[in-house]
Parts: sequence; C-alpha cells; structure tokens
Amino acid sequence: MTPEKTWVGVDVSKASLDVYLLPQGTTLQVSNTEAGVQELIAQFKPIAPHLVVAESTGGLERTLVCGLQSAAIPVAIANPRKVKGFATALGKAKTDKLDAEVIARFAQSVNLQAQAMITASAQQLSDLVHRRQQLVEIQVAEKNRLSRASTIVQADIEEHLKHLEQRIDSLNQQIQTLGQQQADWQRKDQILQSVKGIGSVTAALCLVELPELGKLSEKQIARLVGVAPINHDSGKHKGKRMIAGGRTRVRCGLYMATLVATRHNPVIRDFYQRLLAKGKLKLVALVACMRKLLVILNAMIRDNKLWQDPV
Repeated sequence: MTPEKTWVGVDVSKASLDVYLLPQGTTLQVSNTEAGVQELIAQFKPIAPHLVVAESTGGLERTLVCGLQSAAIPVAIANPRKVKGFATALGKAKTDKLDAEVIARFAQSVNLQAQAMITASAQQLSDLVHRRQQLVEIQVAEKNRLSRASTIVQADIEEHLKHLEQRIDSLNQQIQTLGQQQADWQRKDQILQSVKGIGSVTAALCLVELPELGKLSEKQIARLVGVAPINHDSGKHKGKRMIAGGRTRVRCGLYMATLVATRHNPVIRDFYQRLLAKGKLKLVALVACMRKLLVILNAMIRDNKLWQDPV
C-alpha cells in the first residue's frame, strides 16, 4: 500500500513559523530563526513531506526556504492572493489560526512545483536587483517632489538625486559583475539584450526573478508573470478580461520594456499598431504586447537563439 502523502503548510511571521501537517492534523510552532528551522527539519525527516508550502512574505520566508532546501526537503512558495481565494472558496475566513491549515490544504489541492535550489550568489543577485528597484522608486518620488518643491529645498533634492544616481550606477555594475559568475548568465543576457526594448537592467531582472524563462510553455510563463488575461464571465455575460497576481517585479519591468519596444521593436510596434487600429484601448494593447514580448523572450531562451529582425 502506498503511504499517504504529507502536505505541510507554514504561516510565516517575523518572529515565528506556525506549521500544519495534513492529513495528520498536527500543529507546530517554532521561532523564525535558523535554530527554529533546524527543529522543524528534525520533525520532518521521519515524515518525509511531499511538499512544504509557505506564502510569499517579502523575504521573511527566506530562512525557512534555504534551510529546507539544504536538507533536501521540497518547498514551494505560494501566491498569497491565490491562498486567500482558496480560503474564500472553502468558506473560511483567512485568520491567523487558519492560515497554516489553509496553506496545507491549498498545497494538497493545487499542483505546485518545488522551488529550485537557490545558490548563495543567486540570492545575492536577487538582493541587489531588489535594492536597485527600491532606489529607483525613491528616485522617481524625489523627481516628482522636485517639480513642485520650493526654492529653499530644491538644492537638497537635487543633491539627493545625484547621490541616488551614483548608488544606482554602482548597483548596476555589481549586478553585471556578479551575474557574469553565474552559469549560462552571459549567453542568456546576450540573448535577452539582443531584443530591442530589453536593456541590461530588464535582462538582469528576468534572469534573477524569472529563472523559469525558457522552461515553460507560452501559457504557463504568461500566467506565472501575471500577463495572461483572466475571464470574468457569468452565463451570457462577458466580463472584462483583467491581469492580476504573478511576478509583480517582472511585470513592472516588462511594462517599461514594452513601452520602448512599441517604438523601436518592429514586431512589437506593428502588433501594437494593429491592435490600436482595431479599436483596442492603449492599455489593453500594451498588456497584449507585454504578453507577446514575454512569449518571444521565453522562446528565444528555450531555443538559445538571438533576436533577428523580420525580413
């Protein structure tokens, strides 16, 4: 008789990890520290869980993920919105007490894939890319303030902007230097940057935040990033198609790249113009172009081919 699979849901907070084992119904709580994770690993070893799942919490789950992967225990990160939707479908309010159990049941019901092992250098790259994005957001905010600032503070804002520009340039250099040390990075970076609209920053973002690029189908990669339209139909009523969820950072970077591509990339530019000619709203057309650009990048990485302009 095949032993029953064990699914583990983990509710991650800054201080603790609340754990629920399904179907056993066992609950555990440990500190969100390396020592706490080692305690969990000791509990998991005899059970050999089929999959441990935690929600994405902006980095609080990192100690858990790294510890479990080092112990060869399969772990996956779930989108919080999808878990919340699953909880609603079950008729349960997603409270603190229900979190770990809901995540475990979500893991059992949805075909999540275990996350690939993250190397130390890959994690460093991810941290650098995230930090760069934070500084860019601050830079944009400061530029907006400058346009309406009084004379007495303009010099201070301008000085801050110069400092931010220097820090962003430094991070760009660090990202490229560390990226060159990664397996296949140089070739993949070359492929991505051969596409008009994709620069070094967007290429690095894709390589760090979307390691599945080139390994999934068109529909899968579009859903993963969150550029696949979601239907809101009911009976004969045809609702609006919307995009949601997915890899937000990748989607934001892809949006900026698509804006450039609609002007300078012949394939994306022509596609965009055809959609506008059909009466599509500009934002709708841009989202469609984002999906097309992503699908092109996915195919190029899969086939190990550089971009070629159409004849």
